Amino acid sequence: MDRLTEQVRAALAAADDPDLTATDRAEMLMEIAMGLQQQPRSVDHLGSAVELYDRALGLCPPGERLLRARITARRATAVQATPSDDTAHLEAARDAYQETIPVFAELGAPEEVAEAEMNHGLVLQALAGAGRARITDAISAYQRALRTFDRARFPREFAIIQNNLATAFLSIPITDERGKLREALAVQAFEEGLKIVTLVDHPIEYAMLQNNLGNALQYASSSHLVENNLRALDAYDEALKVRTRATMPAAYANTIANKANCLWNLPAVDDRGVTGNLRQARAYYAEAREIFASHGEPAKARSAGEACDQIDRELLAADGAAVAGSAR
Repeated sequence: MDRLTEQVRAALAAADDPDLTATDRAEMLMEIAMGLQQQPRSVDHLGSAVELYDRALGLCPPGERLLRARITARRATAVQATPSDDTAHLEAARDAYQETIPVFAELGAPEEVAEAEMNHGLVLQALAGAGRARITDAISAYQRALRTFDRARFPREFAIIQNNLATAFLSIPITDERGKLREALAVQAFEEGLKIVTLVDHPIEYAMLQNNLGNALQYASSSHLVENNLRALDAYDEALKVRTRATMPAAYANTIANKANCLWNLPAVDDRGVTGNLRQARAYYAEAREIFASHGEPAKARSAGEACDQIDRELLAADGAAVAGSAR
Protein backbone atom coordinates (compact mmCIF):
# COMPACT_ATOMS: atom_id res chain seq x y z
CA MET A 1 0.00 0.00 0.00
CA ASP A 2 2.90 2.39 0.81
CA ARG A 3 4.41 1.67 -2.60
CA LEU A 4 1.08 2.32 -4.28
CA THR A 5 0.74 5.63 -2.41
CA GLU A 6 4.20 6.65 -3.57
CA GLN A 7 3.36 5.73 -7.17
CA VAL A 8 0.26 7.90 -7.09
CA ARG A 9 2.13 10.79 -5.49
CA ALA A 10 4.87 10.57 -8.11
CA ALA A 11 2.26 10.53 -10.88
CA LEU A 12 0.50 13.59 -9.49
CA ALA A 13 3.80 15.40 -9.05
CA ALA A 14 4.80 14.67 -12.64
CA ALA A 15 1.43 15.90 -13.83
CA ASP A 16 2.06 19.24 -12.09
CA ASP A 17 5.13 19.92 -14.25
CA PRO A 18 4.67 23.54 -15.38
CA ASP A 19 6.64 22.88 -18.56
CA LEU A 20 3.88 20.57 -19.82
CA THR A 21 0.59 21.65 -21.35
CA ALA A 22 -2.66 20.68 -19.68
CA THR A 23 -3.29 18.24 -22.51
CA ASP A 24 0.11 16.60 -22.03
CA ARG A 25 -0.46 16.31 -18.30
CA ALA A 26 -3.90 14.77 -18.79
CA GLU A 27 -2.47 12.23 -21.24
CA MET A 28 0.35 11.39 -18.81
CA LEU A 29 -2.07 10.75 -15.98
CA MET A 30 -4.22 8.57 -18.23
CA GLU A 31 -1.20 6.46 -19.23
CA ILE A 32 -0.10 6.01 -15.60
CA ALA A 33 -3.63 5.06 -14.57
CA MET A 34 -3.78 2.49 -17.35
CA GLY A 35 -0.52 1.01 -16.08
CA LEU A 36 -1.93 0.66 -12.56
CA GLN A 37 -5.05 -0.93 -13.95
CA GLN A 38 -3.46 -3.50 -16.25
CA GLN A 39 -2.42 -5.91 -13.50
CA PRO A 40 -4.12 -4.69 -10.32
CA ARG A 41 -2.85 -6.46 -7.22
CA SER A 42 -5.80 -5.30 -5.15
CA VAL A 43 -8.91 -3.17 -5.32
CA ASP A 44 -6.74 -0.28 -4.11
CA HIS A 45 -4.96 -0.23 -7.46
CA LEU A 46 -8.27 0.19 -9.23
CA GLY A 47 -9.30 2.96 -6.84
CA SER A 48 -6.02 4.77 -7.41
CA ALA A 49 -6.45 4.42 -11.18
CA VAL A 50 -9.91 6.01 -10.92
CA GLU A 51 -8.38 8.83 -8.86
CA LEU A 52 -5.80 9.49 -11.57
CA TYR A 53 -8.44 9.38 -14.32
CA ASP A 54 -10.48 11.93 -12.38
CA ARG A 55 -7.45 14.18 -12.09
CA ALA A 56 -6.82 13.78 -15.82
CA LEU A 57 -10.40 14.77 -16.62
CA GLY A 58 -9.97 17.84 -14.43
CA LEU A 59 -6.91 18.86 -16.46
CA CYS A 60 -8.28 17.99 -19.90
CA PRO A 61 -9.20 21.18 -21.83
CA PRO A 62 -12.90 21.37 -22.82
CA GLY A 63 -12.03 21.45 -26.51
CA GLU A 64 -10.17 18.12 -26.37
CA ARG A 65 -13.28 16.03 -26.93
CA LEU A 66 -11.52 12.90 -28.17
CA LEU A 67 -9.00 12.88 -25.31
CA ARG A 68 -11.80 13.44 -22.81
CA ALA A 69 -13.71 10.52 -24.33
CA ARG A 70 -10.63 8.30 -24.10
CA ILE A 71 -10.05 9.15 -20.45
CA THR A 72 -13.75 8.67 -19.66
CA ALA A 73 -13.86 5.27 -21.38
CA ARG A 74 -10.69 4.10 -19.63
CA ARG A 75 -12.06 5.29 -16.31
CA ALA A 76 -15.22 3.28 -17.01
CA THR A 77 -13.20 0.07 -17.40
CA ALA A 78 -11.62 0.63 -13.95
CA VAL A 79 -14.98 1.40 -12.35
CA GLN A 80 -16.50 -1.62 -14.08
CA ALA A 81 -13.82 -3.91 -12.64
CA THR A 82 -14.20 -2.63 -9.08
CA PRO A 83 -16.07 -5.10 -6.83
CA SER A 84 -19.29 -3.75 -5.32
CA ASP A 85 -22.39 -4.99 -3.54
CA ASP A 86 -24.71 -2.99 -5.80
CA THR A 87 -24.96 -2.04 -9.47
CA ALA A 88 -24.19 1.67 -9.14
CA HIS A 89 -20.65 1.25 -10.47
CA LEU A 90 -21.89 -0.75 -13.47
CA GLU A 91 -24.54 1.84 -14.24
CA ALA A 92 -21.90 4.58 -14.07
CA ALA A 93 -19.71 2.63 -16.51
CA ARG A 94 -22.68 2.06 -18.83
CA ASP A 95 -23.44 5.79 -18.87
CA ALA A 96 -19.79 6.54 -19.64
CA TYR A 97 -19.74 4.22 -22.65
CA GLN A 98 -23.00 5.65 -23.94
CA GLU A 99 -21.45 9.11 -23.70
CA THR A 100 -18.15 8.23 -25.38
CA ILE A 101 -19.20 5.89 -28.20
CA PRO A 102 -20.69 8.73 -30.33
CA VAL A 103 -17.50 10.77 -29.83
CA PHE A 104 -15.33 7.86 -30.92
CA ALA A 105 -17.59 7.34 -33.93
CA GLU A 106 -17.16 10.99 -34.90
CA LEU A 107 -13.51 11.64 -34.04
CA GLY A 108 -11.78 8.37 -33.20
CA ALA A 109 -10.66 5.21 -34.91
CA PRO A 110 -13.00 2.30 -35.66
CA GLU A 111 -11.05 0.20 -33.15
CA GLU A 112 -11.92 2.67 -30.39
CA VAL A 113 -15.60 2.41 -31.22
CA ALA A 114 -15.41 -1.39 -31.25
CA GLU A 115 -13.54 -1.57 -27.93
CA ALA A 116 -16.08 0.70 -26.27
CA GLU A 117 -18.94 -1.38 -27.69
CA MET A 118 -17.33 -4.57 -26.41
CA ASN A 119 -16.93 -3.11 -22.91
CA HIS A 120 -20.44 -1.66 -23.11
CA GLY A 121 -21.73 -5.16 -23.86
CA LEU A 122 -19.93 -6.56 -20.82
CA VAL A 123 -21.51 -3.95 -18.55
CA LEU A 124 -24.96 -4.53 -20.00
CA GLN A 125 -24.54 -8.28 -19.58
CA ALA A 126 -23.60 -7.84 -15.92
CA LEU A 127 -26.53 -5.48 -15.39
CA ALA A 128 -28.86 -7.92 -17.13
CA GLY A 129 -27.85 -10.54 -14.58
CA ALA A 130 -29.07 -8.14 -11.89
CA GLY A 131 -32.27 -7.35 -13.75
CA ARG A 132 -31.09 -3.83 -14.60
CA ALA A 133 -30.66 -4.19 -18.37
CA ARG A 134 -31.73 -6.35 -21.29
CA ILE A 135 -29.40 -9.13 -22.35
CA THR A 136 -30.42 -8.52 -25.96
CA ASP A 137 -28.83 -5.06 -25.74
CA ALA A 138 -25.56 -6.65 -24.67
CA ILE A 139 -25.74 -9.05 -27.62
CA SER A 140 -26.35 -6.12 -29.97
CA ALA A 141 -23.30 -4.29 -28.58
CA TYR A 142 -21.10 -7.35 -29.15
CA GLN A 143 -22.39 -7.71 -32.69
CA ARG A 144 -21.60 -4.06 -33.42
CA ALA A 145 -18.06 -4.58 -32.09
CA LEU A 146 -17.64 -7.52 -34.50
CA ARG A 147 -18.05 -5.13 -37.45
CA THR A 148 -14.48 -4.03 -36.71
CA PHE A 149 -13.04 -6.83 -34.60
CA ASP A 150 -13.17 -9.48 -37.31
CA ARG A 151 -11.38 -12.80 -37.25
CA ALA A 152 -8.71 -11.85 -39.78
CA ARG A 153 -7.38 -8.61 -38.30
CA PHE A 154 -8.23 -8.95 -34.60
CA PRO A 155 -8.23 -12.66 -33.71
CA ARG A 156 -7.88 -12.14 -29.96
CA GLU A 157 -10.71 -9.60 -29.73
CA PHE A 158 -12.85 -11.71 -32.09
CA ALA A 159 -12.42 -14.74 -29.83
CA ILE A 160 -13.23 -12.77 -26.68
CA ILE A 161 -16.42 -11.39 -28.22
CA GLN A 162 -17.46 -14.85 -29.39
CA ASN A 163 -17.02 -16.03 -25.81
CA ASN A 164 -19.05 -13.10 -24.50
CA LEU A 165 -21.78 -13.69 -27.08
CA ALA A 166 -21.97 -17.35 -26.15
CA THR A 167 -22.26 -16.66 -22.42
CA ALA A 168 -24.91 -14.05 -23.17
CA PHE A 169 -26.94 -16.59 -25.18
CA LEU A 170 -26.63 -19.10 -22.35
CA SER A 171 -27.79 -16.59 -19.75
CA ILE A 172 -31.23 -16.32 -21.35
CA PRO A 173 -33.63 -18.69 -19.55
CA ILE A 174 -34.82 -21.65 -21.59
CA THR A 175 -38.57 -21.18 -21.71
CA ASP A 176 -39.40 -22.42 -25.20
CA GLU A 177 -37.93 -24.11 -28.25
CA ARG A 178 -35.85 -21.00 -28.98
CA GLY A 179 -33.84 -21.86 -25.88
CA LYS A 180 -32.33 -24.87 -27.64
CA LEU A 181 -31.48 -22.66 -30.61
CA ARG A 182 -29.67 -20.24 -28.31
CA GLU A 183 -27.72 -23.14 -26.79
CA ALA A 184 -26.69 -24.21 -30.27
CA LEU A 185 -25.69 -20.63 -31.11
CA ALA A 186 -23.59 -20.49 -27.94
CA VAL A 187 -21.72 -23.69 -28.79
CA GLN A 188 -21.23 -22.39 -32.33
CA ALA A 189 -19.82 -19.09 -30.99
CA PHE A 190 -17.31 -20.90 -28.78
CA GLU A 191 -16.27 -23.07 -31.71
CA GLU A 192 -15.94 -20.01 -33.97
CA GLY A 193 -13.58 -18.46 -31.48
CA LEU A 194 -11.53 -21.66 -31.27
CA LYS A 195 -11.05 -21.61 -35.04
CA ILE A 196 -9.08 -18.40 -34.61
CA VAL A 197 -7.12 -18.63 -31.37
CA THR A 198 -4.52 -21.31 -30.80
CA LEU A 199 -2.92 -22.94 -27.80
CA VAL A 200 0.46 -21.53 -28.81
CA ASP A 201 -0.42 -17.99 -29.87
CA HIS A 202 -3.38 -17.19 -27.58
CA PRO A 203 -3.18 -19.59 -24.62
CA ILE A 204 -5.32 -17.58 -22.17
CA GLU A 205 -8.15 -17.05 -24.65
CA TYR A 206 -7.85 -20.65 -25.87
CA ALA A 207 -8.25 -22.01 -22.35
CA MET A 208 -11.15 -19.67 -21.58
CA LEU A 209 -13.04 -20.76 -24.70
CA GLN A 210 -12.36 -24.46 -24.11
CA ASN A 211 -13.52 -24.25 -20.49
CA ASN A 212 -16.69 -22.40 -21.42
CA LEU A 213 -17.36 -24.70 -24.37
CA GLY A 214 -17.18 -27.61 -21.95
CA ASN A 215 -19.75 -25.91 -19.71
CA ALA A 216 -22.07 -25.23 -22.64
CA LEU A 217 -21.88 -28.83 -23.80
CA GLN A 218 -22.47 -30.47 -20.43
CA TYR A 219 -25.43 -28.27 -19.52
CA ALA A 220 -27.10 -28.31 -22.94
CA SER A 221 -30.67 -29.62 -22.96
CA SER A 222 -29.91 -32.19 -25.62
CA SER A 223 -30.84 -35.81 -26.16
CA HIS A 224 -27.13 -36.49 -26.86
CA LEU A 225 -26.16 -36.46 -23.18
CA VAL A 226 -23.26 -38.92 -23.31
CA GLU A 227 -21.79 -37.51 -26.51
CA ASN A 228 -21.96 -33.94 -25.19
CA ASN A 229 -20.38 -34.89 -21.87
CA LEU A 230 -17.52 -36.70 -23.57
CA ARG A 231 -16.91 -33.67 -25.79
CA ALA A 232 -17.03 -31.49 -22.68
CA LEU A 233 -14.34 -33.62 -20.99
CA ASP A 234 -12.11 -33.18 -24.03
CA ALA A 235 -12.65 -29.42 -23.90
CA TYR A 236 -11.74 -29.27 -20.19
CA ASP A 237 -8.58 -31.28 -20.87
CA GLU A 238 -7.61 -28.74 -23.52
CA ALA A 239 -8.20 -25.88 -21.08
CA LEU A 240 -6.04 -27.64 -18.47
CA LYS A 241 -3.07 -27.56 -20.85
CA VAL A 242 -2.96 -23.85 -19.99
CA ARG A 243 -4.73 -23.63 -16.65
CA THR A 244 -2.26 -25.43 -14.42
CA ARG A 245 -2.26 -25.41 -10.64
CA ALA A 246 1.22 -23.90 -10.61
CA THR A 247 0.56 -20.99 -12.97
CA MET A 248 -3.19 -20.29 -12.77
CA PRO A 249 -4.49 -21.92 -9.57
CA ALA A 250 -7.89 -20.17 -9.43
CA ALA A 251 -8.69 -20.85 -13.09
CA TYR A 252 -7.37 -24.41 -12.69
CA ALA A 253 -9.71 -24.97 -9.74
CA ASN A 254 -12.69 -23.68 -11.71
CA THR A 255 -11.96 -26.00 -14.62
CA ILE A 256 -11.37 -29.15 -12.54
CA ALA A 257 -14.59 -28.40 -10.64
CA ASN A 258 -16.40 -28.17 -13.97
CA LYS A 259 -14.79 -31.40 -15.10
CA ALA A 260 -15.77 -33.05 -11.82
CA ASN A 261 -19.39 -32.14 -12.34
CA CYS A 262 -19.26 -33.57 -15.86
CA LEU A 263 -17.77 -36.85 -14.61
CA TRP A 264 -20.36 -37.01 -11.83
CA ASN A 265 -23.17 -36.95 -14.38
CA LEU A 266 -21.52 -39.24 -16.91
CA PRO A 267 -23.05 -42.71 -17.30
CA ALA A 268 -20.90 -45.84 -17.42
CA VAL A 269 -19.48 -45.46 -20.92
CA ASP A 270 -15.95 -46.72 -20.37
CA ASP A 271 -13.97 -49.26 -18.37
CA ARG A 272 -14.12 -47.16 -15.21
CA GLY A 273 -17.89 -47.43 -14.94
CA VAL A 274 -20.03 -45.10 -12.88
CA THR A 275 -18.08 -45.73 -9.68
CA GLY A 276 -14.79 -44.92 -11.37
CA ASN A 277 -16.22 -41.65 -12.68
CA LEU A 278 -17.50 -40.79 -9.20
CA ARG A 279 -14.12 -41.42 -7.59
CA GLN A 280 -12.35 -39.25 -10.16
CA ALA A 281 -14.96 -36.53 -9.72
CA ARG A 282 -14.51 -36.59 -5.95
CA ALA A 283 -10.73 -36.26 -6.29
CA TYR A 284 -11.16 -33.20 -8.50
CA TYR A 285 -13.70 -31.63 -6.16
CA ALA A 286 -11.42 -32.20 -3.16
CA GLU A 287 -8.50 -30.53 -4.93
CA ALA A 288 -10.70 -27.64 -6.08
CA ARG A 289 -12.02 -27.17 -2.53
CA GLU A 290 -8.47 -26.89 -1.19
CA ILE A 291 -7.51 -24.29 -3.80
CA PHE A 292 -10.70 -22.26 -3.41
CA ALA A 293 -10.25 -22.16 0.36
CA SER A 294 -6.65 -21.00 0.09
CA HIS A 295 -7.51 -18.30 -2.45
CA GLY A 296 -10.29 -16.60 -0.52
CA GLU A 297 -13.30 -18.13 -2.29
CA PRO A 298 -15.22 -19.69 0.62
CA ALA A 299 -18.52 -20.08 -1.27
CA LYS A 300 -16.86 -22.13 -4.01
CA ALA A 301 -14.93 -24.13 -1.42
CA ARG A 302 -18.16 -24.89 0.45
CA SER A 303 -19.91 -25.96 -2.76
CA ALA A 304 -17.04 -28.29 -3.68
CA GLY A 305 -17.09 -29.74 -0.16
CA GLU A 306 -20.81 -30.39 -0.36
CA ALA A 307 -20.26 -32.19 -3.68
CA CYS A 308 -17.60 -34.38 -2.02
CA ASP A 309 -20.03 -35.29 0.76
CA GLN A 310 -22.79 -36.18 -1.70
CA ILE A 311 -20.44 -38.31 -3.81
CA ASP A 312 -19.27 -40.09 -0.65
CA ARG A 313 -22.88 -41.01 0.07
CA GLU A 314 -23.38 -42.25 -3.49
CA LEU A 315 -20.20 -44.33 -3.35
CA LEU A 316 -21.23 -45.83 -0.02
CA ALA A 317 -24.62 -46.76 -1.48
CA ALA A 318 -22.98 -48.22 -4.59
CA ASP A 319 -20.57 -50.29 -2.50
CA GLY A 320 -23.45 -51.51 -0.34
CA ALA A 321 -25.44 -52.51 -3.41
CA ALA A 322 -22.43 -54.38 -4.79
CA VAL A 323 -21.98 -56.30 -1.53
CA ALA A 324 -25.68 -57.17 -1.40
CA GLY A 325 -25.60 -58.32 -5.01
CA SER A 326 -22.63 -60.62 -4.44
CA ALA A 327 -24.31 -62.18 -1.39
CA ARG A 328 -27.35 -63.28 -3.38
